[in-house]
Amino acid sequence: MNLTINIKQGLGDVRFNMPVEEVVALLGNADEVENIDNAADEPTTVLRYNNHGITLFFEGENPVLACIDVSNEECTLFDKRIFNMNERQLVELMVANKYLEQDVDEEEWGERRVSFPEGNIDFFFDEGELVSIIIGQ
Repeated sequence: MNLTINIKQGLGDVRFNMPVEEVVALLGNADEVENIDNAADEPTTVLRYNNHGITLFFEGENPVLACIDVSNEECTLFDKRIFNMNERQLVELMVANKYLEQDVDEEEWGERRVSFPEGNIDFFFDEGELVSIIIGQ
């Protein structure tokens, strides 16, 4: 599987706004499927591909891909393997690629989140190590 993060577009051949059926045609059946029907929000379908280290979130009445959570160490961004990078290196990579605005927060569960709102991308660190990336459209 192509694990290249394309900011605001998707991951490899998996693109935002794709319907569930199209993603399943590309990746096969998910290891886990969860349907979340919260009255306050749009219905959400979650597909987990454990072997690929990705979780896909589909939203809406006719669900389309809205968000991707990546924890696969083979993933790349701007032609760099980013799971080998520390926070400073990752921030430098984003700034070098014109993503200047950033927010940093300590999550209640203990991870440190470094966000780049203009790229709709969040990097999560646990004890200084990158553990997860969430990208949106």
